[in-house]
Amino acid sequence: MQPLQEEVNMHFRRLSARIAVVALALGGATGALAQAAYPTKPVKLIVPYSAGGPADIYARFVGDRLQKAMGQPFVIENRPGAGAIIGTDAVAKSTADGYTLLMMSNTHTVNESLFTKKPYSLLRDLAPIAPINYSDLILVVHPSVPAKNLKELIALAKAKPGTLNYASSGPGTPYHMAGELFKAMAAVDLTHVPYRGSAPALTDLVAGQVQVMFDAMISTLPLIQTGKLRALGVTTASRSDVLASVPTIAETVPGYEAIIWYGVGAPQGTPADVVGKLNREINAALASAKIKSRLAELGSSPIVVSPEEFGAFVRAETEKWEKVVRLSGTKVE
Repeated sequence: MQPLQEEVNMHFRRLSARIAVVALALGGATGALAQAAYPTKPVKLIVPYSAGGPADIYARFVGDRLQKAMGQPFVIENRPGAGAIIGTDAVAKSTADGYTLLMMSNTHTVNESLFTKKPYSLLRDLAPIAPINYSDLILVVHPSVPAKNLKELIALAKAKPGTLNYASSGPGTPYHMAGELFKAMAAVDLTHVPYRGSAPALTDLVAGQVQVMFDAMISTLPLIQTGKLRALGVTTASRSDVLASVPTIAETVPGYEAIIWYGVGAPQGTPADVVGKLNREINAALASAKIKSRLAELGSSPIVVSPEEFGAFVRAETEKWEKVVRLSGTKVE
């Protein structure tokens, strides 16, 4: 009986191996079909910030190119509020099928340590697809502020602690944290005034309702060029090619540096072939000379990496900003 039993076992092992090969082939074919078919209906790209701000501008920029490349509408939906948490939570709780995407920024990595209570976890509930770009921020003031350079602004803030207000697009946003980092490193007392997005914050800054703001080049450049705002410093380690005459903040506050980046994410569990296809299409758009040139005009540079590399970047950013939040002592309930 033993030889017969061994023969039967061998038969089943061979059969199992054949079944596994067939299943793998069928799975690959199914994945290829899904990838070829996606998307078969409109895709929603949720921007957790107000319309008109940098995230909204870049979302429409990317959505337009994805629509042309993939043959389906990419509908931009703005859901601002709670420092990007409202819109992000909506994506985290949506069906993981590739038809609801999220416009991400380093706000999301800051929020992991800034908010003591949050209805989702970034690394657990969201899957990074592709980054879009990174750029420096710029420190701007209303023309009524008597400071003509950063040293004078610091001196003014120290002479009148708490009287200068700085606007941001909301708690946890890169603009907020750039301000908190500046306060800590320059040893000044500025009062934070959060808004539900960059656009309304800039509106009040231009109107003189607030005096100071850290914001993206794409939003502030036209206002600087027309004299509605005064630029005092850029947040990167080296000067911007777009505004070469504006010094870095680090030239006055050694070691200071803050950037902003944007990217696209989806609910965790979104099929790998869908994530891969979106990543390739976004990267293809960013690799074109025309797009690179346009981004450069806006003081921005494209980032072209795989979903895995973007995921590692998001994890590293989460760790970095946790240290900044701890340094600033800022917490939001």
